[in-house]
Amino acid sequence: MATTDTNLADRSGSLLETHKSYQPRVIFFYFVIFILLATLVIGLAHEQLFNSARHLDSERMQNQRRILLPGPRGNIYDREGRLLVGNRPRFAVVLYLDELKSEFINEARIIRRNYSDAGDKDLPTRDQFNQIARVSVAQRYLDQVNDILHRASTVDRVDLKKHFDRQLLLPYTLIDDLEPADYARLVERLPVKSPLQLYASSTRFYPYGSAASHTLGYVGVETDLNVEDFPGEDLKTFKMKGTIGRDGLEKVFDTRLQGEAGGTIFRVSPAGYKINPPLEKRLPVQGKNLVTSLDIDLQQVAEEAIGEQTGAAVAIDVKTGEVLVLASKPDYNLSDFSPRLTQAAGADIEARQAWANRAISGAYPPGSTFKIITSIAALRSGAINPDDPIVDCEGTLRKYNHNFVCENGLVHHGEILLREAIAQSCDIYFYTAAWLTSVEKLAAEAKRFHLDEKTGIELPNETSRMVVPDPEWKMRTRDESWVPGDTAHMGIGQGDVLVTPLQMACFVASLARGETVTHPTLLHQADRAAQHSEPIGLKPEQMQAILDGMEGCVTHGTAKSISLPALKLPGGIRIAGKTGTAQVPGRKNVAWFICFAPLEKPEIAIAVAVEGDTPGESYGGGLYAAPVANSVLKKYFDKQAHPSAFVQPLKPE
Repeated sequence: MATTDTNLADRSGSLLETHKSYQPRVIFFYFVIFILLATLVIGLAHEQLFNSARHLDSERMQNQRRILLPGPRGNIYDREGRLLVGNRPRFAVVLYLDELKSEFINEARIIRRNYSDAGDKDLPTRDQFNQIARVSVAQRYLDQVNDILHRASTVDRVDLKKHFDRQLLLPYTLIDDLEPADYARLVERLPVKSPLQLYASSTRFYPYGSAASHTLGYVGVETDLNVEDFPGEDLKTFKMKGTIGRDGLEKVFDTRLQGEAGGTIFRVSPAGYKINPPLEKRLPVQGKNLVTSLDIDLQQVAEEAIGEQTGAAVAIDVKTGEVLVLASKPDYNLSDFSPRLTQAAGADIEARQAWANRAISGAYPPGSTFKIITSIAALRSGAINPDDPIVDCEGTLRKYNHNFVCENGLVHHGEILLREAIAQSCDIYFYTAAWLTSVEKLAAEAKRFHLDEKTGIELPNETSRMVVPDPEWKMRTRDESWVPGDTAHMGIGQGDVLVTPLQMACFVASLARGETVTHPTLLHQADRAAQHSEPIGLKPEQMQAILDGMEGCVTHGTAKSISLPALKLPGGIRIAGKTGTAQVPGRKNVAWFICFAPLEKPEIAIAVAVEGDTPGESYGGGLYAAPVANSVLKKYFDKQAHPSAFVQPLKPE
């Protein structure tokens, strides 16, 4: 028994010794497992603590979508608060494709079964089945509209696929820009709760059609819509089309007129269908309004007076420089741009050469209107005296080996003085005055009135083609020397002198104040201060001689036609004016008339330029341009005399 116990004890000890011999390996195995578990725990902790935000962002970008909607543009008003450009509702029939997921699936299943039942072995792919199903479902909804409106419209397969793939969360347009009668019928008969809905947006509205079209400008489609301080810039974003100013005030003040876009953020399913309600939403806000200096009554009168002729008219408030009229013909109907300009309408504008705003881009020789500049330069330099004759006009003058004519040599003015030389527009007198003054002083005087540079009006595309030539200019541009004939032609506003109607309106407004510079503006301010600039620098008697001559131009001179009883201004209002007829060799002639009134206390200054279409034609400013200015003056002073006859709407906020 003792021996047995001893053997057992020895065997146990041997086993224990054997177990102990393997223990380090077990410990090492445990250590490895511990290291692996620790690595896993640390990794998980790191992901949870340090990368959780990245994972959340990734999940958010996969599961959320952002939709941006443009804000309506601000309105544009005239100086009396009348709407020139606004917004009108635009209605379309749209289909919310993201609400049709189950219908698409069921339709695809039915189409697949039909193919199988027909025993067709050449089966479309799954994607093709889905496309066929979407077109079928969309057409079924469109047929509801067709039944109501008695149409036969069909779904564009390619357009639908493009919209589904790229803009699923945006409404798909079935019929755009509904007529009011069609809209009313659909409102009554379409189901209220349906993926098929009437969608309201806004498009530009022009109550006065073509009036001031070049000044107001037009808008185009803007696809790069943005919302300031709205979350989700990193999300996939769907943008409804907005608008952007392309010309005129719409372009220059686009930032002000542009509405603030709104936005919505939705959660979406793995297939891209939105899940309501939205996570974030901000409504669009209309842009700020713009009050212009234009007077739509005067604008329309000017455009009607120009009629089918090609030309421009500008009227300016003498005191403030605010532009009352900026008319250019031919023009175009702004309503043709809403909602978009058709190819046919664009081609018509191109054919009529109606794109150009001739008031600011038409660079013309000023003709005899420049004789006022010549008079000022000659008087300031002491080259002439208002009461001394400087030449005997016999219709022609032989000088510098050249014959210089006055009105084609048909008129003999005799020993004419400055007042009558202005009133009768005697070329011989002003040839002589220019020679006595010198080209350098003529050019310097024109530049004092800023006739060599842009006016800075708030419009795009003001031309820089205006020219006040001098010997240095001619040598630089033509490599030719200046000759006396150049000085003579410059003295009567011919040769290389080029100005715009707006420049001449600014000139005559400055002249009316006895100053040299007028800065025009198209923005109205009720309390705008009067403009002031460098005085002309004439003695009172010298200035009076010029004004007498300009009044004589209207009463008995080259613009006497507007003093006829039927055209005469009411209340005995006196006008200071000057006509001009500029020849553009081989191309066209330009009839000019500049004026301001009343003579004693000037309020309004006008410049009109009308193109002739027959080279060499006698296209007198008194015959064609002066009546346009007279129509504007009559309307202006009629409004002054009978303000109650013109209903004044409330000023816009």
